[in-house]
Amino acid sequence: MARVDFIVLGAGIVGTSIALHLAKRGPSVALIDRGGAGEGTSYGNTGIIEGNTIFPQVFPSNWAALARIALKRAPEANYHLAFLPTVAPWLLAFRAASEPARVLETAQLMRPLFARAIAEHDVLVAEAGAERYIRRNGWLKLYRGDRSFEKQARELEMAASLGIANVPLDGEAAHALEPSLAPVFRHAVHWTGSVSVSNPLALTRAYAARFAAIGGITLSGDARSLHRAEPHWRVDTASGPVDASDVVVALGPWTPDLLDPLGIKLPLAVKRGYHRHFRARGNAALSRPILDAENGYCLTPMEQGIRLTTGAEFAARDAPPTPVQFDRLLPAARELFPLGDPVEAQPWMGSRPCFADSRPVIGRAPRQRGLWLAYGHGHWGLTLGPATGRLMAEMVTKATPFCDPKPYGAERFMH
Repeated sequence: MARVDFIVLGAGIVGTSIALHLAKRGPSVALIDRGGAGEGTSYGNTGIIEGNTIFPQVFPSNWAALARIALKRAPEANYHLAFLPTVAPWLLAFRAASEPARVLETAQLMRPLFARAIAEHDVLVAEAGAERYIRRNGWLKLYRGDRSFEKQARELEMAASLGIANVPLDGEAAHALEPSLAPVFRHAVHWTGSVSVSNPLALTRAYAARFAAIGGITLSGDARSLHRAEPHWRVDTASGPVDASDVVVALGPWTPDLLDPLGIKLPLAVKRGYHRHFRARGNAALSRPILDAENGYCLTPMEQGIRLTTGAEFAARDAPPTPVQFDRLLPAARELFPLGDPVEAQPWMGSRPCFADSRPVIGRAPRQRGLWLAYGHGHWGLTLGPATGRLMAEMVTKATPFCDPKPYGAERFMH
């Protein structure tokens, strides 16, 4: 029987960051996962640490976009028809949260976390010796037409008011930054203050190695074994049972598997997403991530190759993969950049844990003493992992939190 001060369940970027922040403060900490650090949802993303993010993703507001999605022609979204009745209440809540006033409110409530995102990564990157995975040259958002660029006026105005660095560019200036791009776009915005990651898996592993180096314990175990062994919580691991008075649940899309049996039912949905790495043709190269705004995909230079990421897919978390979005994306992506052959035989698929109001849950679990929750980061897990780690560690150890955690509390779903 082992006993520690804190157990963290889930070794993705969020859980690993929480465990590291807790261990830095002196307590004994066990990080428990069925797999290795960063091998789940955290493995697949654009690699952008989005300190510049202002507005959340929103429900499509025009009928043309909805029609394209409904007809399964949209590059930015796909769905399984049989799953729609299950996800319909969440989609309606997401649509309500996409009203302009609510979007502005979300932007303001999330700003404290985003404002600290890069700085908190920088602290852990320095401690973990992981600077080699970090690029500090921003990212480019490309607009093929004038109308799509004009729609971004509100975002650029808000960025100016918040002091978020960006440089609007014409197509020629953007092409000078990335000469391998074809001139199929008219406008771009260079978000110069952002950083990006060349290998998100390696970055999470570096944070996990730092956690181990300062005395953290990493164990293999199934989080669903969590149960009360008064006065503690207990988790069964390959090394035997582990007890702690406080447990942090950071299981991303698998969190409901643990919480539902405990009677904690929060309205989480998953947005599945895919990526695949491609070789570049000839001597073509990218030096930073690229977003094709009209077509809803990113191209990111990774150590494994050029990573092409898809938009969202609404389907059951554990349903077989249906990577049909690549067929819709590849013509536009290859028109923009000379992608060659795929590196892997099959695309990677993961599930992003999302609440309809585009805020994570960070704080105490309702009606369960000593249980804490940190999940539902949606598209922003990589970005907000270290900031969440610091905030959660401050809350659990009763230190003064660096920002007000109330907007992220599970209580907002308690009616």
